[in-house]
Amino acid sequence: MAKYTKTCSTSLGDVMAAKEERCPSCGATLIRYLNPFPTVDIVIEQDGCILLIRRKNPPLGWALPGGFIDYGESAEAAAIREAKEETGLDVELKGVLGVYSNPSRDPRHHTLSVVFVAEAHGTPLAGDDAGEVRLFPLSAMPKLAFDHGQIIQDYRDFKGGKRHLAPVQQVPFTE
Repeated sequence: MAKYTKTCSTSLGDVMAAKEERCPSCGATLIRYLNPFPTVDIVIEQDGCILLIRRKNPPLGWALPGGFIDYGESAEAAAIREAKEETGLDVELKGVLGVYSNPSRDPRHHTLSVVFVAEAHGTPLAGDDAGEVRLFPLSAMPKLAFDHGQIIQDYRDFKGGKRHLAPVQQVPFTE
C-alpha cells in the first residue's frame, strides 16, 4: 500500500513505521493507520467431522481453511474462494459463527476474521497453502493454529444449541 504526501506527492512506498511519518522529500507529516488485516475462516462439517488443513507455510499446524480477503472482494466471496483453493470443495455458506479479532490471534500480525459455517459435498483435495486435508471428529481435534481452538469450541456451542449463526449474504464467486 503506497502512501503519498499531500504536499509534494512523493511516494513513501511500503515502509512500515510508527503511526506518524515524514515525507523524505518535503518533510510533510503523514499519519499511517495500522489497521488489522481482514481474513475469513470456514468451519466445514462433513459426515459429522470437521475438515482441517495442515498448513504448508508458517505458522505451521492444523487449521480451519481460510485466508486473506482480497481488495475489492466480499468476505463471503473470500470464504468461497479460500475453501475451493485449499480443499478443492465448492461450499455453501450457512451462516456467520462470529468475528474474531484478538490482536494476538495470528503471530504474524493483527488480523480480524469473519468465521463462516459451510456445507460441502465431495472429496477434499489439498491445494494452495494446504499441504494436507483431513476430517477430524469434533471429539478428537488436534492442536490447532491461531485461535481455531476457540472457534471450534464456539462451533460446539452452536451444535449444542447454546449459540446461533448470524445470517450470511449469499454472493456469487467472481474471479
